[in-house]
Amino acid sequence: MATKKIKLSILGISFSQVQAGAYALIFAEDTGIRRLPIVIGTPEAQSIAIVMEGITPPRPLSHDLICSIWNQLGIELVEVLIYKFEDGAFFAELLLRQNDKEYRIDSRTSDAVALAIRTHSPIYTTEEIMQNMAIVFDEQSPSGAPEPFIPDEGIQSEEELSDLQLDTLKHRLKDAVNEENYELATRLRDEINRRENKF
Repeated sequence: MATKKIKLSILGISFSQVQAGAYALIFAEDTGIRRLPIVIGTPEAQSIAIVMEGITPPRPLSHDLICSIWNQLGIELVEVLIYKFEDGAFFAELLLRQNDKEYRIDSRTSDAVALAIRTHSPIYTTEEIMQNMAIVFDEQSPSGAPEPFIPDEGIQSEEELSDLQLDTLKHRLKDAVNEENYELATRLRDEINRRENKF
């Protein structure tokens, strides 16, 4: 089945002050204005961030170890594909090549990205995921790395989000996008999608 792939680049990682221990990994499509936030845990965020910052840990992390094993065995990471969003989670797979054989391996998205940046491998997602999950920024929006999250004091829980009218959610999503508050925008987007998919 042919699926249109969208190449992604990592825009940055934002810290969440609302959800303890959570970070948002922000992707930007290479040839458009959509951005795809994916929530990841602290260890994975740190593993990705140290590579982005050019830091070498004193001992290899798990992702460094995997890359060393691949190097010794002549295994190449051809690409990472974020191919599905289901039950609140993104699914990814690694395309590995050894000699003339290729293997597709299921992976958590955060692990796949941590491996991809260590091997300079491309990261892709599908057009369907971008249509359903991405946030569109207008061309006047700043293009720099995300600022740390500022929590919206008016919305503290998913229960409170569920009390809001759909039109209100959409207005707040637009405001969150303009302020580049990725975490709030992600939560609003998910609540809007949840309601619209009911019908």
